[in-house]
Amino acid sequence: MVYGFDDFVLDPDRRELRRGGELVALEPQVFDLLAFLIKARDHVVSRDEILDVVWGGRIVSEATLASRISAARSAIGDSGEAQRLIRTFPRKGIRFIGDVSERAEATPTPVAAAPRFDGPSIAVLPFTNMSGDPAQDYFADGMVEDIITALSRCSGLAVIARNSSFTYKGRAVDIRTVGRELGVGYVLEGSVRRVGERLRISGQLIDASSGAHLWADRFDGEMSDVFALQDRITESVVAAIEPTLELAESERRRLSPQPRPDAYDLLLRAASLRDAFTPESLTAALACLDQALAIDADYAPAMAARAYCQALRHFQGWSAPSEDYRSEAVALAWRAIERAPGDAQVLWMAAFAIWNMADEIAPARELFKRSLAINPNSAMALTMSGWIAAMAGQPAEGRAMIERALRLNPRDPRGWFATGAMAICALAGDDPGDAIRWAEIALSQNRRFAVALRVLIVALVGTGDIARAADVARQLLVVEPDLTVSGFMSRIPFPVRTMATTYAEALRAAGVPA
Repeated sequence: MVYGFDDFVLDPDRRELRRGGELVALEPQVFDLLAFLIKARDHVVSRDEILDVVWGGRIVSEATLASRISAARSAIGDSGEAQRLIRTFPRKGIRFIGDVSERAEATPTPVAAAPRFDGPSIAVLPFTNMSGDPAQDYFADGMVEDIITALSRCSGLAVIARNSSFTYKGRAVDIRTVGRELGVGYVLEGSVRRVGERLRISGQLIDASSGAHLWADRFDGEMSDVFALQDRITESVVAAIEPTLELAESERRRLSPQPRPDAYDLLLRAASLRDAFTPESLTAALACLDQALAIDADYAPAMAARAYCQALRHFQGWSAPSEDYRSEAVALAWRAIERAPGDAQVLWMAAFAIWNMADEIAPARELFKRSLAINPNSAMALTMSGWIAAMAGQPAEGRAMIERALRLNPRDPRGWFATGAMAICALAGDDPGDAIRWAEIALSQNRRFAVALRVLIVALVGTGDIARAADVARQLLVVEPDLTVSGFMSRIPFPVRTMATTYAEALRAAGVPA
C-alpha cells in the first residue's frame, strides 16, 4: 500500500518518501516512525506502541524518541508549534492527522542517473539483517555509519553520504542500478546474522558497472563483545577496500585508455607501474608522474607519489651513482604536504621520502603520526611507520603497528613490505632467528626486495651461518649491482649507531664489496 498526503508519497515497501517526485532522505528509524503513524492514523498511539513497533520493544530515552518525532515532522514540513500533520496529545501520545489517500501500487518514478565521479567512488548500502531479530538492525546500521565515516578518510575516494545510501534499505536492488542512480563506481553491501550469542557479519565489494565481486570476507564474534566486533569489522573493511579500489581503478583505466590522459589517470598508471617494482617500472612510473605534474603543477598526490617512487629507488639501490635526485625529491615531498596537509596518503608517502633522503629525518615520524590520525586504518601507513619506528630504535612500537597492518589487510598484494618490516623489527629487537623467518616470508613474495635480502644477510651472520649469508649477498648484488658497504652506509639512515655497525660488519663478512 502506498500513502499520499499533501504533495508527499510514502511507499513502505520501497522504503521511500518522495515530495513532488524528489526523494526525501530519512534515517531508517524516522522512516519507520512516520510509516507507523500514517498506518495507525485512526487513533492516538502511545509511547509504548511506538517503542514496540519502531524499536522492537527496546527502551529508549525520551530525548531519543523526541528527536525522531522532530525529524519526522521536519521531513514533511511540519513543526512542533503548528502540528499540522503530526499532533501531540499531552500524557496520551501522538497521532497523524493529515488527509491520507491510499493506492495499491506505487507509480514508478524514474530516477535520473547521477553524474559519475571522476575517480574512485563508493556507496555503502545498509547491511541486511538475516537474524530475524529487529534489534540487530540498529547494530548493522551503526556499523555501516562507522564504515562510511572511516572510508571518507581514504585519500581520493568519494563516499556517498549515509542519507543517500540508506534510501535503499529494505529494498531488493540491482547493484548496477545503484551505481547509475548514485553515480558511483563501487558498492559495498553486507549482511548480519545472529545465532544464539554468536554474530556473523559478511561484506562484499562490487564493481557497480559490471556487477563483479572484487572482495568479500566474513567476521565472527560474540554478542557480549559487540562493540569491539563492530570496530574490528569497520577497520578491516576499510583497510582491505583502499588497496583493492586502487588496483581496480588502475585496471579499469588500463583497459579503457583515454586519448589524452589527465593527471589523475597518469597517477593511477604510475601506481600500477610502481607496484610492479622493477628498476624499469619505477623509472616509467616517474615519467608518468612528470607528465601529471606538467598538466597540473600543484597536484599534491602526484608530488608525493613522485617523491615516494624516488625513495623506493633509493633504498633499493636502483638510482645511478651519479644521479642527483635527493634534494629535489625531498623538496617535492614538502610541497605536497603544504598543498594537502589533510591527505593521509600524501602525508605517509612524503614522510617515507623525507626519512630516506632528507638531511633532517626527524620530522618524518611526526608526519606518519599525522597520517595515521587522519586514517588510522591505512595498512601501508602503519607498515611504513612501524618500519621507521624500528629503525629509530623502537622495535616493539614498530612491531605493534605492523602486526595491526597485517591483521587489517592479510591479503595485501604488497604484503612483502609488511613482512620485510617485521624482519627489521625482529633484528632491531635482537632476535635474528625471527628476523630470518620474516625475511624469508618477504622474499617468497618478492625476490627483488633488497631490504629483506639485507636483513637476511645480517641475521644469518648473527647466527653464524656465514656460508648462507654469502649466498644471499650474491643474490643481493644481482638486485643491486653497484652496492658497496660504504655506499650503503652513506645512503641509508641509521639513527641507532649500533645497528649501523651491525649492518656494516655483517655485509662485509658476507662478501659485499667495501
